[in-house]
Amino acid sequence: MLPPPLSDAPLIPKGNWFEAHALGRSFDHHWGRTIRASEATLFAALTLNFNPLHFNREAAAADGHPDAPLPSTLVFATVQGLSVEDLSEVGGAFLGIDDMAFERPVYPEDTLTARSEVIGLRDSRSNPEMGIVTWLTEGFNQRGERVVSFKRTNLVPRAPRTQDTAAQGVPA
Repeated sequence: MLPPPLSDAPLIPKGNWFEAHALGRSFDHHWGRTIRASEATLFAALTLNFNPLHFNREAAAADGHPDAPLPSTLVFATVQGLSVEDLSEVGGAFLGIDDMAFERPVYPEDTLTARSEVIGLRDSRSNPEMGIVTWLTEGFNQRGERVVSFKRTNLVPRAPRTQDTAAQGVPA
């Protein structure tokens, strides 16, 4: 017997509409991610990051590291990825990153977690069905030390207008 087609599977909505965001609202993103040395080496190769610091323990030791630190772009991509389900899963264009800071090295077998806070909200001037949200996202290692922080801005769709939301003043 064949399984039912994937098109029959129910969609489980995730993410938050623009109206769900409020200044100061914070999200402790529930996933964490342990990064292995092999993943860091593959990432460095795929992104043409050939700095030996990231895949050669001897080069890393000569620079004062106990192991080869992960590429900072991998740390950023992982922390940003941890935030997607809560912040931008409903769609909307990614508008950019500001004020990124890498605060300490991340090494193989470190586990990264992420937290975000809404720091900016405004209407989209070009598309009334969207709002613009800016979050401060922070990534932490398993010891609770902040390893990266950045401000991220996205277009975020407004909630679909229904009879109930129209009565509450939600725009079409």
